[in-house]
Amino acid sequence: MAQWTSAVGATQLARLITSQQPRPAAPGARKPPAYRSLADGIRLLVLEGRVPVAARLPAERELAVGLSLSRTTVAAAYEALRTEGFLESRRGAGSWTSVPAGNPLPARGLEPLPPEALGSMIDLGCAALPAPEPWLTRAVQGALEELPPYAHTHGDYPAGLPALRRMLADRYTERGIPTMPEQIMVTTGAMGAIDAICSLFAGRGERIAVESPSYANILQLMRAAGARLVPVAMADGLAGWDLPTWRQVLRDAAPRLAYVVADFHNPTGALASEDQRRAMVEAARSAGTVLVVDETMAELQLEEDLELPRPVCSFDPAGSTVITVGSASKAFWAGMRIGWVRAAPDVIRSLVAARAYADLGTPVLEQLAVNWLMRTGGWSQAVALRRAQARENRDALVAAVRRELPDWEFEVPRGGLTLWARAGGLSGSRLAEVGERVGVRVPSGPRFGVDGAFEGYVRLPFTVGGPVADEAAARLAAAARLVGTGAGGSGAEPPRTFVA
Repeated sequence: MAQWTSAVGATQLARLITSQQPRPAAPGARKPPAYRSLADGIRLLVLEGRVPVAARLPAERELAVGLSLSRTTVAAAYEALRTEGFLESRRGAGSWTSVPAGNPLPARGLEPLPPEALGSMIDLGCAALPAPEPWLTRAVQGALEELPPYAHTHGDYPAGLPALRRMLADRYTERGIPTMPEQIMVTTGAMGAIDAICSLFAGRGERIAVESPSYANILQLMRAAGARLVPVAMADGLAGWDLPTWRQVLRDAAPRLAYVVADFHNPTGALASEDQRRAMVEAARSAGTVLVVDETMAELQLEEDLELPRPVCSFDPAGSTVITVGSASKAFWAGMRIGWVRAAPDVIRSLVAARAYADLGTPVLEQLAVNWLMRTGGWSQAVALRRAQARENRDALVAAVRRELPDWEFEVPRGGLTLWARAGGLSGSRLAEVGERVGVRVPSGPRFGVDGAFEGYVRLPFTVGGPVADEAAARLAAAARLVGTGAGGSGAEPPRTFVA
């Protein structure tokens, strides 16, 4: 019986391997043999999650043709991977990827670091800050006081608590977008919202246009749902959307959905202009594409003099093209798993009806807590604390990276929680791999792309500041030196315990 659960074709694997940047050789060092470079490339793809564990690899002859290598070279690479525990084989069943015993399974998304690892590892993987106290405690206490009437009901509210739906609708209306509670569905986080939207609009095999780069966890959610992702390159730096490219992709590929982050884009931090928003809505409407707009970063403006453009949905008054997703996770706290969808009433009705086969509803207590925050003014005060903390962390991290890694290139965003950095010609995948060994966890650029793009980038979130930011940059610099000299193997330093 075969031990593999998926397969990677020769053409796909060759494309992923050739997208990688080669490991820089130390001065005077000999170039590694071709089989070793190939084995290292496949191992990195497995560690990054770009090739799944238990995926059947192409036969040696097929991959040799795809890479223009000899079959002997591919056979030697496969044998090296088997020796290292990254490949298993059986006569008649082929060869499939694995991980050595004791190694964590890789993931394409950005999973939180286990709490027990926090003493020795600086986590730059997740763009999430601690709760803005005392507002979390006050919100939960306020929710508990309002809970008794709801405790006498069944507790299932597939569309969300009426009070919170009304509150969210009023907030959109205050932003200049008239909204009724019937246009709101409360979800279990933004991920739950986008999962529900994809399930309704984009079945297996449907095309979804995505920014390139884009948010890693959403890309993985869409892949897992069987969507065919169509990447659309972002404009350079912080310039936002490349509208001519978007128009062409929407016209030629005719995707069912397009997913965009117009406000302080994750990972680049770009802010789409008002003209870009208007033109994007028009292009989506012309192509018959539903535009899903992720506003989870929208309130994280870090510069007081920045004038924010109108929301994307304000350019779609009929509600026929734009579906907006919001969340409490970035603006308030990731542990507050409350998200929402704003859409036309018929879309909301369809989403609510489909929810009967998913999670039935969102926890009542957390909905009451968010409603309490928004009703009492605690939300705006908590968000102000969040902005101040993110701004301070951003400035500390930028200064530390510029000092420790002066050849890294990036533009400083004026909002959001992430910095998108070109890693001085080094491989982001190798930096992530070696960084784990020297005590800093950083996601590599390919996690935010499609089919191996952005190998030369890493994403740095504004989650640490002060001495921790200095130490994080120092550890990244140590990892960069090891990668740059080709010494990122077993000789890497063990992580040091760091107390913030």
